[in-house]
Amino acid sequence: MTHDTPSVAAPQGSFAPLRHTVFLVLWAATVLGNVGSFIRDVASAWMVTELSTNPAAVALVQTAAFLPVFLLAIPAGVLSDILDRRRLLVFVQVLLAGVSGTLLALSLADALTVEYLVALTFVGGVGAALMGPAWQAIVPELVPRAELKNAVALNSLGINIARAVGPAGGGLLLASFGAAAAYGADVLSYVVVIVALLWWRRPVAARDELSEDFFGAFRAGLRYARASRELHVVLLRAAVFFAFASSVWALLPLVARSMLGGTAGFYGLLLGAVGLGAILGAVLLPRLRERLGADGLVLAAALIAAAVMAILSLAPPRWAAVVLMLLLGMGWIIALTTLNGVAQAVLPNWVRGRGLAIYLTVFNGAMAGGSLAWGLVAKAIGVPFTLLAGGAGLALAALLFHRVRLPAGESDLQPSNHWPEPLFNVEASADRGPVMIQVEYRICAEDLPAFLHALQPVSRQRRRDGAYAWGITQDTGDPERIVEWFLVESWAEHLRQHRRVSRADADLQQAAHRYHAGPGKPVVHHFLALDPRTAKPRSAGG
Repeated sequence: MTHDTPSVAAPQGSFAPLRHTVFLVLWAATVLGNVGSFIRDVASAWMVTELSTNPAAVALVQTAAFLPVFLLAIPAGVLSDILDRRRLLVFVQVLLAGVSGTLLALSLADALTVEYLVALTFVGGVGAALMGPAWQAIVPELVPRAELKNAVALNSLGINIARAVGPAGGGLLLASFGAAAAYGADVLSYVVVIVALLWWRRPVAARDELSEDFFGAFRAGLRYARASRELHVVLLRAAVFFAFASSVWALLPLVARSMLGGTAGFYGLLLGAVGLGAILGAVLLPRLRERLGADGLVLAAALIAAAVMAILSLAPPRWAAVVLMLLLGMGWIIALTTLNGVAQAVLPNWVRGRGLAIYLTVFNGAMAGGSLAWGLVAKAIGVPFTLLAGGAGLALAALLFHRVRLPAGESDLQPSNHWPEPLFNVEASADRGPVMIQVEYRICAEDLPAFLHALQPVSRQRRRDGAYAWGITQDTGDPERIVEWFLVESWAEHLRQHRRVSRADADLQQAAHRYHAGPGKPVVHHFLALDPRTAKPRSAGG
């Protein structure tokens, strides 16, 4: 059963999604799994500082974690939309357990090196790339649409509960029993997540002749992202924020060890404080959202993070650094949850995995590139000045881009199913194409400018949902006869367009159709390609 439908009387509390058993079980398992992941990350981040004092080497581990997600998130998003998401998630958990098991074996053999850490961190990043889009895309399957933003916030809260517990536990395990104990705890956490996923009986979607293959789904996802202005705004705001904010995450191990003279336990305490601050931020977020809105939240988060980075550059006392990490956690959860929630809200179900993958590509690309860049800057000018530069850049960029408003994300993206099934008396196999669709209007001369203006969002919608070309023409012999046309790569892809048109899109089309002055509705024609050499039906790839 899917919950990707509007709910009239959904509970409005921040914790309402936890009333759904499957969401609760998977959420709890994910929290435990993330605790293990943070334990592993603390161990790896600290071990690399023991193996090398080069800031670029320390930052390289962060880059290795984020780079695979940047490179593979879009293919992973395609897989999450065309494969069974539960099975994909189980496979990824097994892969990640293997990574931590290998780190455990190397630790026991006292054979860990920077090269091994970077390589295994990269493989773990591959797992994260495969997991991210699928895990986020299942959320609308677990809760009603009215509770989606709260469910996204709870997922972020869960991550930061893990951030509060995991780093502190990792630092304690590392200091008391060594890296092997930390990696062993992570392996056990994956076992719990696998059991929870196997318990979830996700309905298997029936495949039909319109089910997408990998390359077709890949092209459709990129086409959607290229034409969606709402998604463009989210991606821009995310890229700017995370590129500058990455500096504090890339350099935090060196801040703890070199600037503040801390131990592994203190580093874990700093990360734990980030998690506690994030929990507090998540609890306050619903009230803050009502007062500030999405744009105000992102601006406030950036200014908080910038202030923290500037004060950290002064090497404050350790107790003050802990307080600063609390504030950083609040700012981080506010930005992450707000941007992620808007991205979820502007994506329809058919392309959600791919759209979120593109969002994750931007997020991890900004984090990976930023981490490497800030590490090189720190090598040249030192950690304190790098933190100060990152904070100043973040504050300035946040103020400049505040005017680029985030979308409200309140459109009804459920399929409208208002397009009638096309009639045909010719051979129309699924792979035949390309297909030209013509929509014929009669528009009075005085209404033409307004009609063309109303048709602009329709053109973007056509391209989002499957068209690779679009145009509007006027009959020279009958100026009131206006023909809109668009091209789709195959007959199957056009039939998918029928399923993809949302209720919000239907409203846009109706706004344009009201200028139609002819009898009845605008007339629609479908044209299938013929091979001019043989005059036979032509396949999409022919």
